[in-house]
Amino acid sequence: MTATFSQFRQRATTAIEDARLQEALDRGTGNFRKMRDQAVSEVPHFEELRDHFKAIRSATLAQLADHLETFERNAISAGAHVHWARDGAEACQIVIELAREHGASVATKSKSMATEEIHLNEALAEAGVEAVETDLGEWILQLAQEMPSHIIAPAIHKTKGQVAELFSEQAGRPLPEDDIPALTAEARRILRERFLEAGIGISGGNIAVAETGSVVLVTNEGNGRLVTSAPPVHVAVIGIEKVTPTWDEAAVWLSLLARSAAGQPLSIYTSVITGPARAEDADGPEEVHIVLLDNGRSGAFADAQLRQT
Repeated sequence: MTATFSQFRQRATTAIEDARLQEALDRGTGNFRKMRDQAVSEVPHFEELRDHFKAIRSATLAQLADHLETFERNAISAGAHVHWARDGAEACQIVIELAREHGASVATKSKSMATEEIHLNEALAEAGVEAVETDLGEWILQLAQEMPSHIIAPAIHKTKGQVAELFSEQAGRPLPEDDIPALTAEARRILRERFLEAGIGISGGNIAVAETGSVVLVTNEGNGRLVTSAPPVHVAVIGIEKVTPTWDEAAVWLSLLARSAAGQPLSIYTSVITGPARAEDADGPEEVHIVLLDNGRSGAFADAQLRQT
């Protein structure tokens, strides 16, 4: 979704004048700041740790090709399939072909900014595959036919009254806006059915650990684990910048990520996926496919300022 400058000005003016939107944003961002300040205060020398991690990332990007090749080799050894995508169109086509190969008409999705970046949902829809967002915020926005407005809390601009209206329409009966547990229970009931229907599960990836070929997912909802274990095929779409050489570097990354993102010492679910399910595993996918996405990243790394980003 794109907008001209005049369209942006018009939308911004409308949003600024929307009292309910301002209320939702003020409450959400205020809570984030308080939680982050508290989480950061619990870590001695937090800024020094950030500087240390910045040095780790700079060194990793300087040898990115080597680390990616190591990741690919170890992921394949663990039983995963690795695909390389030069751009968004190529990444979408890889996922579409996998869905067709396995006869999947429904795909459940965990929250993924990489798939938002490449407009994967729209590409799947055009190919006849229904993509169902299962992160609560992302599902709210899918029902509202809106784009995410925040990298951590995609539906931060929605009030509970607006959410109740959307869920009531889905449930076919009125739901009380003041009963948050009832709203989440209804979302859980509806989405559980979609997990069982899905022939393919799609996620992003917060970290790709080269030494073991593992994908690390950091989430606060159990949907991420259902997406990556209930369907027979799991596809992870990951930007190539997410690679890190070893678990030592990944540990530093994880110690900073949740604190800076959501004000938590560690996210509720930190999942490590290393290949498909083994014979002795109680559950898990039969196949794991990892799509390593460039989509302009290689060019950005060559620019000193963009590399900082």
